[in-house]
Amino acid sequence: MFPRRVVLPRTTSRSILLMQLRRFASKNFSPSAPSISKGMRYTAITGVVAAPCLWWLTSTHDDAPSLQSPPTQQLFSEPGPSGDQVTQMISQGAYSVRVKSISGVTRYDGTQFGSNPLCEDRFIHGKFPSPWDDGNQWMTWAVFDGHAGWQTADLLEKQLLPHVRHSLSQVKSASIGGSVPDEFIRRAITTAFIKLDDSIINAALDTAQSKEPLQDKIKKLAPAYAGSCALLSLYDPVTSNLHVACTGDSRAVLGRKGPNGKWEAIPLSVDQTGSNKEEIARLNKEHPGEENVVKNGRVLGMMVSRAFGDGRWKFPLDFQLDSVRKFYGVPPLTPTDDFRTPPYLTAEPVVTSTKIDPSTQTFLIMATDGLWDMLSSQQAVDLVGQWVDSRGVPGDNNKPEATYEPFDFGQFWKGVNWKFIKRRTTNQDDNAAVHLTRNCLGGNHHELIAGRLAFSPPFSRRVRDDITVQVAFFNSDP
Repeated sequence: MFPRRVVLPRTTSRSILLMQLRRFASKNFSPSAPSISKGMRYTAITGVVAAPCLWWLTSTHDDAPSLQSPPTQQLFSEPGPSGDQVTQMISQGAYSVRVKSISGVTRYDGTQFGSNPLCEDRFIHGKFPSPWDDGNQWMTWAVFDGHAGWQTADLLEKQLLPHVRHSLSQVKSASIGGSVPDEFIRRAITTAFIKLDDSIINAALDTAQSKEPLQDKIKKLAPAYAGSCALLSLYDPVTSNLHVACTGDSRAVLGRKGPNGKWEAIPLSVDQTGSNKEEIARLNKEHPGEENVVKNGRVLGMMVSRAFGDGRWKFPLDFQLDSVRKFYGVPPLTPTDDFRTPPYLTAEPVVTSTKIDPSTQTFLIMATDGLWDMLSSQQAVDLVGQWVDSRGVPGDNNKPEATYEPFDFGQFWKGVNWKFIKRRTTNQDDNAAVHLTRNCLGGNHHELIAGRLAFSPPFSRRVRDDITVQVAFFNSDP
């Protein structure tokens, strides 16, 4: 006859088990014990401690933590950023790359400084095999300015370049000998942008009707409901051509040194917003009779007129209403806005092709609107040009420190410019992209730039946007 099984309460059994393990450890966990004893100990513990019990042992404590502490004189003792901390903050996402294997490109710098709780900008940079499969390498730089989330920008970071390269390779395959005309290249890049955005929107439509689990659907819908601008540049060292494709209001500008020693700003893209007259004319033509499509510089409330994702400006209205019911989706633009004939936004880029003169000092600036909100194109070119010209020359460290009256943001309403002004220029960074970022945020006005950086998310969004900057140098080594 088997002895009767005694079942202890769970808390009692755990206490006994814990006590036994401690006794076992105190007797056997000796540094001088032979290796065979150690193996036996580990085996014994593995057999005794089941998974639920192991979790309990590792996640519980003998007593609650003590929170007693003496009162402090100040509730908030942490000061705002010092000068060194400002430099550390705007440099934490910085990189600088010397280019040795691509003819015509000598170096490029970049940085990213976030403002949103999770930075919505993304970027790529580097070399990749020529789409012509001729053994050469091309260079690329790109910035993706996300909005209403980071998901669309994150997808573009991974998918846009492969789509563009594939589209370009098809053009080469279809061409008959010789080089591919720039017009064909621009058309192939445009096709890649449009096809990728179509796949984002169509994938959302298909996902919503699928039998996938709810949690999977919600994740897959995110890149279509969020949105992103895209600015992509491709440099072909064989032809010295720089192709720039822009969807949205990130901006590319070329700095070129003239015979007189001055730096000229050459626009390679145009901001596509509800304030752009050409974009307004295009939208009015595409949506005749809809007088309120563009109002107060916005397209049915959206600042940009071209973007990836942003399904609320592209999905059919019945789909949007159904998504609200099924997935707690973002409410459609109606009835606040007159929503009749979507899509109102497009990802179709405007593409430019520019020959880089090998005999002239030239650089490329690419940045999201967090920079351009503070700087004009010419101001940015002048700043980088000054940075280039001063290399090897003693910088701001030998100049007297700029002094300003005590500052607060109320002075913006009293004539103090919240954007960049020349008087606040400083030149103290070894990275050209960091140099631009510092100057757009306040330059040598420490209280202004430190005040902007003292804000944490979500309040930082009131004084600065996510900022992503890339500066590429051609034909010179700064």
